[in-house]
Amino acid sequence: MTQTDPAAPAPGAPGAGHGSVTVAQQWDGRTLPALVRAGAPGTDLLPWVRTHRDLIDDLAHRAGAVLFRGFAVTGAAEFRTVMDALSGRVLQYGERSSPRTEVSHGIYTSTEYPADQHILLHNEQSYTDNWPMRIVFCCERPADRGGRTPLADSRRVLAALPPETVAKFERLGVQYVRNYLPGISLAWQEAFQTDDPDRVAAYCAAAGISAEWVDGGHLRTRQVRPAVHTHPVTGERTWFNHAVFFHVTSLPEEVSTGLREALPEEDLPYNTYYGDGTPIEDETLAELRAAYAAETTGFDWEQGDVLLVENMITAHAREPFEGPRRILASMSDPVRPETHAPQAGGAA
Repeated sequence: MTQTDPAAPAPGAPGAGHGSVTVAQQWDGRTLPALVRAGAPGTDLLPWVRTHRDLIDDLAHRAGAVLFRGFAVTGAAEFRTVMDALSGRVLQYGERSSPRTEVSHGIYTSTEYPADQHILLHNEQSYTDNWPMRIVFCCERPADRGGRTPLADSRRVLAALPPETVAKFERLGVQYVRNYLPGISLAWQEAFQTDDPDRVAAYCAAAGISAEWVDGGHLRTRQVRPAVHTHPVTGERTWFNHAVFFHVTSLPEEVSTGLREALPEEDLPYNTYYGDGTPIEDETLAELRAAYAAETTGFDWEQGDVLLVENMITAHAREPFEGPRRILASMSDPVRPETHAPQAGGAA
């Protein structure tokens, strides 16, 4: 075990040493994510996390994400021990919108989309009423080419939007419409992790989701959520929603066109509207995409990297890649918007 100095760097300092571990709030010209780097290969991350939780929280809240690099985190088992040190509430992946495989309890593969596709910036499960405060990634194997996980500060995205756009979304919220169509989108059985329609109905009723069974086995859901939230610790307002991510026009053009030609609008796998059901204007979607693009930054993965993303502050994405790539993911610390208080249930 590598011994570390428990002293924290002065607030706002660009970097400070902790024995063989260096903490930098600025590195390679970036401030997102903050960097915690081991000075010697094979340094054990677990004891460092256990003795520096307050520092990690401060870095996550200031920067929006923290990258741990050069430590001995070689796979799911070591990653899970780090997660347990970071939080007592590691979560199971519920109300799913993307395919993942559970590698071990509370540890999943990152979203299993084709390697040649972009995954757009989003804040994890912002369409739910019980999202994770943090999502943490671990790089078992970087891609041969590409495959970065871009980040964007959602506080800065919000600040970049026209005030009238923000005001409209704050007044109306975002409506998410999902159709669980086998062969086209995620089946409802996988999304809700049950084969029992009654359990789905009970979940939806408790979560403020309107559930409609169409033609016997086709489930359609609608839910209205806020577009802007306030972080419960920092008090900062943040753009926290899936308004762009789930909009049909965010799909590759040929896919979006094909779906709209093949299906009526109400049957599209995913789509978003203002909370009153009116369409989000093309020019507004363009504003949102431009704000995200202006704030996007990225870094190349290295084997053993662990990336903690403060979910309400930072959106994440995935670039296309070539060659094998394996990134693990885990979520923690559920929060409900009406109280912004951590929930007792749902821990893994």
